[in-house]
Amino acid sequence: MSLERWGWLSVGVNIVLALLNLAVAWASGSLAVTAEMMHNSIDVASAMAVLVGLRLSSRESEDFPYGLYKVENLVAVVVSILTLFTAYEIGREALSSAARLPVVTPAVIAGVVISSLLPLVYSVLELRAARRANSPALMASAQDHRTHVFTSGLVLVALMAQRLGLPLDRLAALIVVAIVGKSGWDLLLDGIRVLLDASLDAATLSRLREAIAEEPLVTRVEYVTGRNAGRYRFVESSVVLRTVDLEVSEAAVQRIEQRVHKMVPNVDRVLIHPKPMRREHLRYAVPLQDVNGVLSEHLGEAPYFGLARLRGADGHIEQQEIVANPHTEVERAKGLRVAEWLVHLKVDVVLLRDDLTGKGPSYVFAGAGVEVRQTGARTFAEALSQAQQAPSSLQESGSEHGVS
Repeated sequence: MSLERWGWLSVGVNIVLALLNLAVAWASGSLAVTAEMMHNSIDVASAMAVLVGLRLSSRESEDFPYGLYKVENLVAVVVSILTLFTAYEIGREALSSAARLPVVTPAVIAGVVISSLLPLVYSVLELRAARRANSPALMASAQDHRTHVFTSGLVLVALMAQRLGLPLDRLAALIVVAIVGKSGWDLLLDGIRVLLDASLDAATLSRLREAIAEEPLVTRVEYVTGRNAGRYRFVESSVVLRTVDLEVSEAAVQRIEQRVHKMVPNVDRVLIHPKPMRREHLRYAVPLQDVNGVLSEHLGEAPYFGLARLRGADGHIEQQEIVANPHTEVERAKGLRVAEWLVHLKVDVVLLRDDLTGKGPSYVFAGAGVEVRQTGARTFAEALSQAQQAPSSLQESGSEHGVS
């Protein structure tokens, strides 16, 4: 069912509830029922406002290139203000009206029971639809119907107590004031936060950061921010990429955008600001056939890998270690798995005795901005010595573009 149809249905439900409580209030003379009827009457106007908000929020124009998504949040604020006004009217009636005893009949009890069950069933269905669409207007409407479940229940308790001689009608009306007022205040705060461009919640920002950091070319996520507009989200991030190639950077940004859309629902636009990485250090990887540092002839079959970090300015080795290849037991596509693993380790340069030209791992490395160099070295130490004497093209290109 479309959001607009939910809006029309909400109008119908509120009209039915208002008419039902009007009949019950007329038959019983109950102050609590009268207050609930006033609540329903305001909700008819609120539901109409929600319907208008849903209709306008999907439109775009030259004057509003980002759409009118926030109309839904504006509608949610209007709903909250009307709810607070209802609470005021109920409280004023309960405190200033003359004492009167309601007439409680089986028909009155049946009417109040129906007015409790109808918003209960409808609020459950509407809240599910609101969460699927991430619509604040529908959520506001569903929460208001959920409030009716409690207030109608209080009215029912007050009427049943009246049959037992306990005059709780006025007290029930005052409790309705507190419940309706709290609901309206919460809706008002939520709506204003979005209208003032408050940031996305911490959990969503954390998921966005994870999605962006999964891109192999990203070496650092400088910041991630975002805001809500209606049911949609707008995301902005600055990332450091280990490439100075414009086409490679654009491809990485497109992959990040696709990953964000897939991981986080209802994202309308993603704005990524890529920056080239300053080549202060380079991380090298060398396939080894044993822990003594003898080079392996093959990438995927190597049981170990030597990892080293060299300072870009003078090639000084700051750190080195030998780690086990976690994919030695893989039966197929070992080279691809190892290439993906090294990319995940943020390796900048891979030194190999094997020629990977035209092979799968070479495309993995190229897509991640990893340089692959052939070496005639026999040991890990010899390979690093040659790397110190012949700087990586990454360092050279970084200096050329002013990012080293």
